[in-house]
Amino acid sequence: MRAGAGLFAFLVLTAALAGAEHAPEFRYVVLGYVTDTAGKPVAAAAIQVVRDKTGLAYAGTTDTTGFYVVVVRLADESLGESLTVRLGERASSITVRFDPANHLEERGTRVDVKGTRFVETPTTFKSTLNRFLAAPVR
Repeated sequence: MRAGAGLFAFLVLTAALAGAEHAPEFRYVVLGYVTDTAGKPVAAAAIQVVRDKTGLAYAGTTDTTGFYVVVVRLADESLGESLTVRLGERASSITVRFDPANHLEERGTRVDVKGTRFVETPTTFKSTLNRFLAAPVR
């Protein structure tokens, strides 16, 4: 009986910890669009976001509209860290910014790649994420 109770407690604790890892305060979303120098979407482009502190790389691929989403595993203590956004040989550094007291809203930024330029517009992150989440599955 005692072994069963211990197993049950272990499973409840494991489920709680796993759920916590999927909460907004444990991720940072980098999203945006990739276009060529003429402004046309680049489909199937491999995007990588590297956490400079650890060297861990998180991958994404653009869809037919050039849109990509990359989710990086970060927590409150990651505020101010540098991330490198890579597209092929090109790269740009961004700084992780968010309100560490806010554990309800998604954290992230928008980084568009326009030809050879990386353009970060964090003010459009929420609206872009909301459009992505509301879009029908294709």
